[in-house]
Amino acid sequence: MPRSQLIIAVYLPTVLLAFGQGLLLATLPLYAASFDTSYLWVSFAVSAAALGTLITDVPAGALLGRIGLRRAMIAGSALVTFGTISVVLMDDYGLFVILRVIAGIGTALWGLSRHALIAETIPPAERGRAISVFGGINRMGVFGGPALGGFIGTAYGLRAPFLFAGLLASVALAVAIFVIPSGVAASSTISPGQRWRVVGSLVRTNGRDLAAASVAQVFAQMIRQGRQFIVPLYGAQHVGLDVAQIGLVMTSAALLDVAMFFPAGVVMDKFGRKVAAVPSFAVMAVGVSLIPLADSFAGLMAAAVIIGFGNGLGSGTMMTLGADLAPKGATGEFLGVWRLIGDTGQVGGPLVVGAMAGVLGLANSAYALAFIGGVAALTLSFLVRETRHTPLEVAA
Repeated sequence: MPRSQLIIAVYLPTVLLAFGQGLLLATLPLYAASFDTSYLWVSFAVSAAALGTLITDVPAGALLGRIGLRRAMIAGSALVTFGTISVVLMDDYGLFVILRVIAGIGTALWGLSRHALIAETIPPAERGRAISVFGGINRMGVFGGPALGGFIGTAYGLRAPFLFAGLLASVALAVAIFVIPSGVAASSTISPGQRWRVVGSLVRTNGRDLAAASVAQVFAQMIRQGRQFIVPLYGAQHVGLDVAQIGLVMTSAALLDVAMFFPAGVVMDKFGRKVAAVPSFAVMAVGVSLIPLADSFAGLMAAAVIIGFGNGLGSGTMMTLGADLAPKGATGEFLGVWRLIGDTGQVGGPLVVGAMAGVLGLANSAYALAFIGGVAALTLSFLVRETRHTPLEVAA
């Protein structure tokens, strides 16, 4: 199958899974809060899927070379389907969290397999645009999902968006089975030990660069994920918005987010990865710092739109940076570690915000999250090399 057709076969299930997850963004924190628990436990439920992804990243990366990318994509979408649609049948906080973890495990398999496919088949000069499309697809889900999820939740209850998201995931599973060709990226002929030795050599040779990139990745993902926790709760509990209004706020913010994915890819390929990434997280930090100043629907909308614009500027930047850093012959293993680092930030973002909110309040936790975004921008600016022209070398 030609490469263009292969990419389309992967983009289509990505659209379905992204939109399904977008349906949950406005309602997930509110559904978790309906169990009458603390901010910390609400944030834990919000982070549960990311936690499932976190604990699976490295094993999933190693598994890619054993079972091939197609099988990993099918297994991932199947777990997302099960972990999402089963929520409708459960009425227990603990089981709810377990199901979210299962969905996160599926996300790890799906996300890593598609990321590895791009890293292995797309040359560096075109990689930024190819990966930014993936970022744009996920942002399309965020764009259309929250408002629809909010309306569904208002009309049919907070469990209903999980049902719709699970059905979309089941369609993505069918696409993965019947559309992705069976011969794509079969299992590797290189032994697991050899692949891990390649990763170890890369780390020994480029430890400083990888450490700085890792710190930037953690803080970048913390502000990205933390905003999804704080905007719905601040809107509901401090501004007095209902779930449909919160969905509109998040969807409006996602409009600029979606609009920026192609320009972000062009900037990365033409001018460099940092030219897109540094302004992205700086603008997000400004937007998050404006959340505590919002006292109306319009005020929260303005802050969220700024955040969305900043996030759009960085569409695909962390994935592209990871693909640039990945050594040939051990792409899956390295990307598993790279995603583990980023997912640490994704899990940590809501947990840090939730813990601080319980002690300091949502407003002060927003300022702390803005500070984290600023650190991400500064680290990328001064400590991370530009990988567009100077990829890392692996010692012999």
